[in-house]
Amino acid sequence: MNYKILLILLSFFLIGCVEVPKQLDKTEIKLEKKYANSGFALIFDESLNKIKKLDDRSLMIYHKSLKRKSTVKITNPKNGKSLIAEVKSNNQKFSDFYNSVISKRIAEDLDLDFSEPLLEIKLVSRNSAFIAKKSKTFEEEKKVAEKAPVDGIQIKDLNSKPKKKKKNTNPKFSYSIKLADFYYKSSAKLMISRIKNETNIKNSKIQQLSKTKFRVLIGPFNDIKSLKESYEKLGPMNFENLEILNNV
Repeated sequence: MNYKILLILLSFFLIGCVEVPKQLDKTEIKLEKKYANSGFALIFDESLNKIKKLDDRSLMIYHKSLKRKSTVKITNPKNGKSLIAEVKSNNQKFSDFYNSVISKRIAEDLDLDFSEPLLEIKLVSRNSAFIAKKSKTFEEEKKVAEKAPVDGIQIKDLNSKPKKKKKNTNPKFSYSIKLADFYYKSSAKLMISRIKNETNIKNSKIQQLSKTKFRVLIGPFNDIKSLKESYEKLGPMNFENLEILNNV
């Protein structure tokens, strides 16, 4: 036998016996998917008798998809105020139109407009720098809220002048529903066609944000009733994360 051929065959055999390092399977790389949503909150009060009581002083919220004890950052997009809260439960039943049920304390701390309680919710990792700074305050505030008497304690400064309530200078009601963002305009057009075919919603449109970002919107709506009706009509289409945007 030709020795050159023998050496080549032997080389292939030895290479085949060498264990090739296993490449990392993509499924082994677990990236935390960050939840973020903009929408109307439902502010808890005693009239919501089908929802488990949420204490007025609580820094807890109800949410439908986030896990219990998840930490969230809640922001009022109209004034930039934010706070840290915790998901108390995800099995309470309320309309999908609302992205959460919050306490009166959260609404008041963020200066939410009770007639238009728009807020942004972002899932925050427990070991993030933001949480590291805020977690101690959150735990202390939560304990105080739990132990405080029903009527609370108020200290009045006799030297201070009563603050005048600010007049509502917000523009007229104007909101749209964001369905999704697409890389291609053709994909956005297909979504518009699907909406027309599967619902009787007609006020859908495409907003071009950049050369590679096309947003599908429904609206604008001038009253909360029509906004809620259209939002609920989209339910059977099983969108992953519908959002409500102000003045788009």
